[in-house]
Amino acid sequence: MKGVILAGGKGSRLYPLTKITNKHLLPIYDQPMIYYPIRALVDAGIRDILIVTGGNYAGDFLQLLGNGRQFGLTSLNYTYQEGEGGIADALSLAEHFADGHKICVILGDNIIEGSIHEAVDEFRKQEAGAKILLKEVHDAERFGVAEIHGGHVVHIEEKPKQPKSNYAVTGIYMYDATVFEKVKTLEPSARGELEITDVNNAYIREGSLTFAFLEGWWTDAGTFDSLLRASNLVSQTAANKA
Repeated sequence: MKGVILAGGKGSRLYPLTKITNKHLLPIYDQPMIYYPIRALVDAGIRDILIVTGGNYAGDFLQLLGNGRQFGLTSLNYTYQEGEGGIADALSLAEHFADGHKICVILGDNIIEGSIHEAVDEFRKQEAGAKILLKEVHDAERFGVAEIHGGHVVHIEEKPKQPKSNYAVTGIYMYDATVFEKVKTLEPSARGELEITDVNNAYIREGSLTFAFLEGWWTDAGTFDSLLRASNLVSQTAANKA
């Protein structure tokens, strides 16, 4: 299985920090943000990774990460997203890289405590379709929210005002090769973007989407509050292990 890290966008919610660098190069405690999704994929046994980036500082990723050997990668690839077409648009740029293989996609600002190794192994054995990771949260209205019935996700609603559950869809997704055909059928949302929620709902309609619950804490780092929270969580975890 191959890995895809989506690290584009302008990071406007973190301005002026992002006036001089890409959001995903900002520090989370003692390491650049991009290190965390890379290590999550490596821990799951994935050694071939594509980083989708954008904006004015895309070249800084190459300077920081090089060929990925420091992480034990076989191959570290880069591609560039022009503009801000949304997560699904960024994912579409990985079609050539995926080359028919299953992929594990992670948003570059997702920071997790636990491992995704077990979920990735389960998806390796899954014949086809998709798999998403869910996390119970207190502020589900901020995320895509999974409605679950009979042990299956029956629908995902993006940022609902009245969530039908507390299960947020984390920014970790696993897809078979049909994901790229699904992206090509999408229409832009009211935000003018191609939404990853629409991709996941397409798999639900096929009856081929499975899910697992993410262990340990999880946070994004796309706002000042969540950037601080991520640093504090990583710091506390490091202190507990010391």
